[in-house]
Amino acid sequence: MTKFRKLNRPTGHRMSMLRTMVSQLVKHERIETTVAKAKEVRRLADNMVQLGKEVDRAGGYTRLLRTRIRVGDAAPMAYIEFIDRENELRQSKPPTPQPPQRVPLDPWTRSRLTRQFAPPKEEKSTDSDN
Repeated sequence: MTKFRKLNRPTGHRMSMLRTMVSQLVKHERIETTVAKAKEVRRLADNMVQLGKEVDRAGGYTRLLRTRIRVGDAAPMAYIEFIDRENELRQSKPPTPQPPQRVPLDPWTRSRLTRQFAPPKEEKSTDSDN
């Protein structure tokens, strides 16, 4: 049995509202709604995209951006938008480059490098004039 939010609505009204919101999301690529509704729409929209697209991503086709508190009832509002589209509110993060792997040096190379790049030794000078 799958868990879902009832959103304080009867089943028919809830399903109709969510269907409409998913179709509006597909049409406009970004909609503003309450956070609870946006979470349900994201679940349904990701499933719809997964059905219609060849699998090149593990999931997460939508992004939820919290925006403001609605004035009338203090409900938290959010934008839900598709990822990888033009005019995004927030750009996707580029993949972080991996740091280069350090290869351990063999003892012969290490001794040669320390000899070559070592600071010059100071020789003690003897002053016989004093």
